[in-house]
Amino acid sequence: MWFERFLEEDIGFGDITSELLLSDEEAIGTIFVKEDCVLAGLEEIEEIFRHYGGIRTLAIAEDGEELKAGADVLEVRGDARTILMLERTAINLIGHMSGIATHARELVNMARDVNPDVIVAVTRKTTPGLRMLEKKAANIGGADTHRLRLDDHILIKDNHIAAVGGIKEAVERAKKASFVRKIEIECETLEDAVVAADTGADIIMLDNMPPEEVKKAYGFLKERYPRVLIEVSGGINRSNIKDYAGSADIISVGAITHSVRSIDFSLEIESIME
Repeated sequence: MWFERFLEEDIGFGDITSELLLSDEEAIGTIFVKEDCVLAGLEEIEEIFRHYGGIRTLAIAEDGEELKAGADVLEVRGDARTILMLERTAINLIGHMSGIATHARELVNMARDVNPDVIVAVTRKTTPGLRMLEKKAANIGGADTHRLRLDDHILIKDNHIAAVGGIKEAVERAKKASFVRKIEIECETLEDAVVAADTGADIIMLDNMPPEEVKKAYGFLKERYPRVLIEVSGGINRSNIKDYAGSADIISVGAITHSVRSIDFSLEIESIME
């Protein structure tokens, strides 16, 4: 199963504390959140509990729901040793995914207060091995997943441009190599963006440009190349996303995944069943 490596990392050869203290006790426990959040990862931790030891679960909330501190999210019933063995992995995972979903929802709402049509997207700045879960959490929070992997679409970045000798050459090579995939290219100036659009790029990424330059470039490019999508990227966060939202079709934000703060969850054993 996909989560076996997570449990192997935490459990090792077994939970010696629970094995020493418990025998065949049956427990009822509740996982609850200790701060406001957007819930993500509930489906994943249910799968973990159900797979090991036949733990029975009852979902009290659902992924994507906005919860207040103290809200219960999942009841678990079954072998006490197994519940305690799985507790930390489950809590860590739901806390991490909910942190991403919460941050994504906040930024999406902020951007759409300015521009209801703008797309907020996450990047490939994810934790190795956790990308699909982190991207799913961002999507639950309302963000677009952008590229899941390098084979999703063509994204020409500064090092590609340097390697082939220029923007025009890079776009031309990409167009010759593939007619079915959209071509996106990273540009740091309006002049570079014009060259890219003239050569046939589908998406222009305005990278690391201040908001006033983005606004100027967006207006010019949309008037001259209305078919081209404009993405902005580079150092965008809650402090400045509104400054960019009115001058973009897409805003990519690496901070949603690479700078996330986990949400605090806890499991409380309420009773030992006879």
